[in-house]
Amino acid sequence: MTIQTVPPLAVPMLDLAYQHRIVAAEVADGFRRVLDNASYVLGPEVDAFEDAYARYLGVSHVIGVGNGTDALVLALRAAGIGSGDEVILPANTFVATAEAVVLVGATPVLVDSGDDFLMHPDAVSAAVTSRTRAAIPVHLYGMVADVAGIRRAAGEGIVIVEDAAQSQGAIRGGRYAGSLGDVAATSFYPGKNLGAYGDGGAVSTDSDVIAHAVRISRNHGGVERYQHEVIGTNSRLDALQAVVLAAKLVRLDAWNEQRRAIADRYRELLAGEPGIVLPIAGERSAHVYHQFVVQVDERDRVFGEMTAAGIGVGVHYPTPVHLLAAFADRGLGRRGAFPRAEAQARRILSLPIYPGLTPEAQDRVVARLRRAVGRG
Repeated sequence: MTIQTVPPLAVPMLDLAYQHRIVAAEVADGFRRVLDNASYVLGPEVDAFEDAYARYLGVSHVIGVGNGTDALVLALRAAGIGSGDEVILPANTFVATAEAVVLVGATPVLVDSGDDFLMHPDAVSAAVTSRTRAAIPVHLYGMVADVAGIRRAAGEGIVIVEDAAQSQGAIRGGRYAGSLGDVAATSFYPGKNLGAYGDGGAVSTDSDVIAHAVRISRNHGGVERYQHEVIGTNSRLDALQAVVLAAKLVRLDAWNEQRRAIADRYRELLAGEPGIVLPIAGERSAHVYHQFVVQVDERDRVFGEMTAAGIGVGVHYPTPVHLLAAFADRGLGRRGAFPRAEAQARRILSLPIYPGLTPEAQDRVVARLRRAVGRG
């Protein structure tokens, strides 16, 4: 049997242990409450978290659901998006954004990304047709898209559905991501800025109508037991995850500030470094650095060398939506259709960034990155 060892100076791509140590006692107390009350799905802990997160975002409603993909699907359905409708979204996003559109029976319409990796109003304006019913700005890597500009570009009657899974705590124009559109979906997957200890998600909105539709749809089409108003599904946030999320929510802003400080230090260490393109910073409050994404030539070689040296790096995401096999028969665009997104996908590299990342670890990341890029 071969025992694999981790290099002594290894830096993981993600390390959640720091956050767990801070909330461990509070989470243990909450778990005991849930176990004593035997209220495992929805219930008072979920209600308390939903209320707290709604207050944090400044919205009327937060509805906890099973995961981020379900949040997107339920948000689209609640907004009336379905068969025959077109939904505009960026070519550079996690597959769940496009999956959700297909799952409600609508047609994804992709647009290219800007230099900041985000969907921009001009691209949306050019993509609108008579069948457009919604647009999904994705707050990719923790940076908030120009939702107000996208709303103006999309025009009257177009529903704005935020994909806020990577932007918990980011602010643009004085408002939090998740409160800028008609409805928003987020994910609480463990690696998110606000992450659970398993799957979880939520829908946020100021619309009473949309909130009611999501609330009943997540619970087999009804609120009361055995009273089913519509055909729904089973996508409910469980109480144990709500305990974790509530404990982390009160620390989210402080942890996001740590992410910003780490990002600032990356910028200082890598400023002017040949062959390394740093991400656009934008307004400080509008970026919570879910990922710190640089661009390099020969990305796959650089990725391999850093990984071999014990430095965890990632690629978010290696293939734009229109080039994924799952969408090959949907006519979303041939290779070359979205040149900026395709070029970025070949060059992007995510560096470790998370609360608790030490300056010493960051120095090792930077030294290895310089070495790998310099060998190109």
